[in-house]
Amino acid sequence: MTAMAPIYFRRTYDEALALTVEARDYVAWREGRERQGQGMITRLTMSCEAMRVTSRLTQIMAWLLFQRAVFEGEMSRDEALDEANRLGGHEVCLDDHALADDSLPTGLRSLMLRSHRLYLRILRLDRQVQQATD
Repeated sequence: MTAMAPIYFRRTYDEALALTVEARDYVAWREGRERQGQGMITRLTMSCEAMRVTSRLTQIMAWLLFQRAVFEGEMSRDEALDEANRLGGHEVCLDDHALADDSLPTGLRSLMLRSHRLYLRILRLDRQVQQATD
């Protein structure tokens, strides 16, 4: 990312990337171990919530990359505002019903909470960008 990108954007991008790497590592290494000894319903919920975290982070990273492309002149603002390039997955990504499920491992719940909070922040930014062009 160019050094001229606004500091808030670089920090948000770095935070999203770090969370994505952490989620990848969690799913690859810890989730399998934490599933052992869990009941079938908890294992299924763990899988669903890990996928929800992945969906949130994928949507976030895609949106941030579109914004970076605009900032660096690789894409027009109009292209980035196209519905296909805006933050998506609201129905899946905004669902936070399992955040209070104490049967889920602490590490997964932490990823769920942080990815949800980050998604909400990006959603606000997406709406601000849209409003600024209306």
